[in-house]
Formats: sequence, structure tokens, C-alpha cells
Amino acid sequence: MRNESEADVTTAVAPSTSLTAEDRCDRCGAQAYLRVQMASGFDLLFCAHHAREHGDKLREVATTVVDETHKLTAKPTPVD
Repeated sequence: MRNESEADVTTAVAPSTSLTAEDRCDRCGAQAYLRVQMASGFDLLFCAHHAREHGDKLREVATTVVDETHKLTAKPTPVD
């Protein structure tokens, strides 16, 4: 039996806008660095290679683009 003072709990998680190592390219399975959200609401993920190959066309049809290809050339922060 549910106590009225208990809050409703959901396991739904808002989608992350940042890409992680677990995000994989929909074309080849490499790590994704570009997320493209289409008007349909579906996301497409691309590695840096496929982002360069298809990025311009994807940006024309996308509603949102998260481009993190800069991570490939960023210098790591030194650890003291």
C-alpha cells in the first residue's frame, strides 16, 4: 500500500547533450563526436571521419547539432 507522503519516482533520464565514450558512430561504430537531432526527434551519431564527410549536409537538415570534434585536438590538462 502506498503512503500518501511518498513522492512519485521515475527512472526517466533527460538525454545528455554531451557525448561520452559510450556513444558510437551510426555508420562505423567508432566513438561519436557529432550528435545530430533530426526534426523527427531521432538522433544520429557520427565519428569525426563521418562528421567531416557528411557534416555540412547534416547541418542543413538538423534541428540541433552537438559537435565535439574539438576534443580530438585538445591538449590534456596536466595533473599535479
